Amino acid sequence: MPDYTADFDGKTVIVTGGTSGIGREIARRFGEAGATVLNADIDSEPKDAELPTHERIRKDGGDAEYVETDVSNPDDLVAVVEEAREYGGVDVMVNNAGLFVGGDLFSVTQSEFDKIFGVNARGVFFGCQAAAEDMVDRDVSGSIINTASISSWDAQKEQIQYDATKGAVKMITRGAALELAEHDIRVNGIGPGQIATEFIEDWSEEAPEAAQDEDFIKPIPLSRAGYPKDVAGTALFLASDDAAYISGEIIMVDGGWQII
Repeated sequence: MPDYTADFDGKTVIVTGGTSGIGREIARRFGEAGATVLNADIDSEPKDAELPTHERIRKDGGDAEYVETDVSNPDDLVAVVEEAREYGGVDVMVNNAGLFVGGDLFSVTQSEFDKIFGVNARGVFFGCQAAAEDMVDRDVSGSIINTASISSWDAQKEQIQYDATKGAVKMITRGAALELAEHDIRVNGIGPGQIATEFIEDWSEEAPEAAQDEDFIKPIPLSRAGYPKDVAGTALFLASDDAAYISGEIIMVDGGWQII
């Protein structure tokens, strides 16, 4: 049995960056909850899994499609929302796709800066725009969820450009929530902390060695890394009727990182 109570039967959910990591688990959980899921990603092949996300959801009895999407291109985001209209229109938009490029103030190049902002900030902004236009056109109340970060608040060494993009995600979320409130469209964000995904070297579901490294978990009051399922549960909550009076918030999923 599913380990949650949210019911998304008849709903259409777009998850950008749903091929791997946090996005894959979010997509999978929405599929188990009855939604039709569109994985909008630049590649359908996961980095550390046997089946593409949409095939995994189908194998589990759900309904899902893959739509090749470069979120840095607003036209691609419009296209995936148009695809959602084939299923009745988008009800939940999860702007999850993200890119990490490190570097300090002196080493970041213009091309690196433009690339990371194109995915992390422009992708979220125009993802919100495309989904909101569809929701307003159909006169439905929907939910938009953006993946922010602990870096939306806390600067980290040698990741100034990444921190800047996640700060932008925070303010896009708050600004969009303000503008869309009159349309009964809620916009919220999730701020993951140290989440063990395949993007961390030496991590796998069977042997999350990097996630247990002392330096990795030392700043976390709960003394463990987070996992994609920790973030996915928050996404389902924010999209559900249980969160009907929550908008403009970033819920931190960080094991207490923000406490200290």
